Amino acid sequence: MALTPGSRLGPYEILAPLGAGGMGEVYRARDTKLHRDVVIKTLRRELASDPDRVRRFEYEAQSASALNHPNIITIHDIGRQDGNLYIAMEFVDGVTLREILANGEHLPNRRTLDLSTQIADGLARAHAAGIVHRDLKPENVMVSKDGFVKILDFGLAKLAPLPAEGGSALPTAVIQETHPGTVLGTVGYMSPEQASGRPLDYRSDQFSFGSVMYEMATGKRAFRRDSAAETLTAIIREEPEPIAPLNPKVPAPLRWILERCLAKEPDDRYASTRDLARDLRSLRDHLSETSLSAEAVAVPSRPRRRMLLPGVAAIALAALAVGFLLGKGRGGTAPQFQRLTFRRGTVLSARFAPDGQTVLYAAAWEGRPPEIFSARIGSPESRSMGLPRGDVLAVSPAGELAFSLGWRYVLGWEARGTLARVPIAGGAPREVLEEIQDADWSPDGSNLVVARQLGDRRVLEYPIGKRVYETAGWLSNVRMAPDGRRIAVVEHLRRGDSAGRLLILDAAGRSKPISGAYSSCGLRASWSLDGDLWSSRCTGTTQSSIDLYRLTPGGRERLVMRAPGGSRLEDISRDGRVLFARSSLRREIVGLAPADTRERSLSWLDWSFPTDLSMDGSFLLFDEQTAAVPDYLVYLRKTNGSDAVLLGRGSGTSLSPDGKWALVLGVSAPNRLMLLPTGPGEARPLVESSIQYQWANWFPDGRRVLAVGNEFGHGQRLWIQELGEKPRAISPEGVSFFWKALSPDGKRIAALGPDRKVAIYFVDPREPQPVAGLSPDDLPIQWTADGRALYVWRQSELPTRVYVVDVETGKRELWKQIDPPDPAGILTIGPILISFDGKSYVYSYRRDLDDLFLAQGLR
Repeated sequence: MALTPGSRLGPYEILAPLGAGGMGEVYRARDTKLHRDVVIKTLRRELASDPDRVRRFEYEAQSASALNHPNIITIHDIGRQDGNLYIAMEFVDGVTLREILANGEHLPNRRTLDLSTQIADGLARAHAAGIVHRDLKPENVMVSKDGFVKILDFGLAKLAPLPAEGGSALPTAVIQETHPGTVLGTVGYMSPEQASGRPLDYRSDQFSFGSVMYEMATGKRAFRRDSAAETLTAIIREEPEPIAPLNPKVPAPLRWILERCLAKEPDDRYASTRDLARDLRSLRDHLSETSLSAEAVAVPSRPRRRMLLPGVAAIALAALAVGFLLGKGRGGTAPQFQRLTFRRGTVLSARFAPDGQTVLYAAAWEGRPPEIFSARIGSPESRSMGLPRGDVLAVSPAGELAFSLGWRYVLGWEARGTLARVPIAGGAPREVLEEIQDADWSPDGSNLVVARQLGDRRVLEYPIGKRVYETAGWLSNVRMAPDGRRIAVVEHLRRGDSAGRLLILDAAGRSKPISGAYSSCGLRASWSLDGDLWSSRCTGTTQSSIDLYRLTPGGRERLVMRAPGGSRLEDISRDGRVLFARSSLRREIVGLAPADTRERSLSWLDWSFPTDLSMDGSFLLFDEQTAAVPDYLVYLRKTNGSDAVLLGRGSGTSLSPDGKWALVLGVSAPNRLMLLPTGPGEARPLVESSIQYQWANWFPDGRRVLAVGNEFGHGQRLWIQELGEKPRAISPEGVSFFWKALSPDGKRIAALGPDRKVAIYFVDPREPQPVAGLSPDDLPIQWTADGRALYVWRQSELPTRVYVVDVETGKRELWKQIDPPDPAGILTIGPILISFDGKSYVYSYRRDLDDLFLAQGLR
């Protein structure tokens, strides 16, 4: 029996009907006790009189109410009155996703990703609690006027066997009249296993979610035929229409995520919905770099989180073995581990020699430059091969080493060198190709596949000179399969950033993502002799563990082992032994305070990243990018070593001239700038815009902000934002800056132009001015106090020398040489911050201490 306005169910006064269907009714009501609007859902009386139905109704409602997630509708109450069994839940002032999609047009990529990320976050929370929705569709997704997503009917589809059309046992929030369109609308979001009557788990929701995403991205339903039976057949047997012809603007990473969600077999979808949500969030936050437009991708003004996540501290080998118990479960015997290196420093890479008993590796021991060593399995000693500074790339079947001669970091984690080859038995190296990032031999050793810098792009070539793939980011971990027809490579969409995705390319350059959208640590891959691709990548909400997976040529992937965080795959021998490294990563800060004569450590937790130094050098603004929390933490600390003060969350960029405010970027919301007080006061948001910010500085007047960022579909450029006003662009696209880019008078900006050269840009628009005396490797730090010169440094040098370069004459003078007292595990210095008087400073570095291990018995 329908309820009339003014009637009551418990403390709830019915205000108006919202919808009705075969299972019950939905009403808007008023909670007379708490004075808030709610939604009341009721079951038909004949269903509410079934004791078994009531028991399961109450159990499922209790489970759903315990989820407590911002993207899941909140259940307030459950009750019965006058034969009416009802649920009171949160009222959302908005519309359903079905209403948003009603015009049959696709949504903009930004909105598709924003809504999809929120839905996936809600699903991940429910799946972690063991609850499967089983009826995810646009009708069950509410979008508030503020853009927040709320998933309806969580767990309620389990209240009864699914009706013939596959709907939930309760009505949704909109009118659900009985007609063919409604039936098809529900059937069209079933998973293949649901459509064929097989058992379901959380991966069924992933398929339904993929169908919803497909509709947002294309404006069309993935599976819609003339009848319910034909629709079910299409879900089970057919693929949806390709996305690219329907909406060419959908970026490739989003298409790959969609294809994985819509895989027919559950095992081919995501092993964890949390990983799905993480991939979508990463893609949303990096959308500008994945745009199909030919936009300029500027050097990040600072490394983002995925570039900087630390590993865990060094642990005992016995504890490491415990992490590999999955291997024992599969093979019947526990895997065996043997440590191969014993010195203190960084292992860059390692490969087996053709004999299977020799390991060639590059390492920087005790702070010395990288060197290539040879180690014999079973012996604790390693010997230098006597080659110039370089990194091991690959070893051919005939025993020829390909290595990166003059290897150096050029930005963040991104490194380059000159490709050279030399017999491992001895001889002089022969240079082959400059500006390479990685390389591997073809199976017969006759050719090389290389990742290299080519103009402003990074390309993959096989053989050298024939372009197979290119990216605006950078490439690493190039490995060719034993069949010579497939290439594994890690693509990093942000310059210098360690976050990337693992791809398999065929001979035509067609790519298939293997590791989802992004992984920020431990991402490496290697082929076994039987053609399986083994890969390592970090997992977990704190990214504190590394999973090793094995992918068959048929596309089946399974977990081989789980290792402590900081581990990474290096190589696999012909007989299946695994070479891997275990790392302990930290980022540290050292500084000299005003009036001090000795440097002191200013590190706080395990990944301290300096972002600004007050004008007098007495206060340091820094981030803690520890893996223990899901967001950045912004701290302020006196450089005299007193305790750090937590200001809030985000990514700090600049202290106001009066020291009262910290300018902060949102990490999960890069289009938002915030002001955090350094003393008493409340946080203040700046006007939100469509710009995805990379960095920002205060103007000297304290009333304006200089920012670098890009709008969707456009390259980075410089923006000025008055407090409380919308930003305005002051440069062409392709321009970015770093650190303290503004001159003391607030009129000039030291920035990187579209040609990747440093130039002086002006706040009042005019032609940029080149800077004399700078090399391509010089990175500006800030202006001198008189505004006549720039402090610059080179990241690739160790020890690092900071110079003062006159912007008019190009005259260069050494300001300071930075040489950490304990250089072990340090290969690069930066960022560096200097007070205006040049008497105080801070600098930072990452310390990477590695050990090389051999694992036997992994299956």
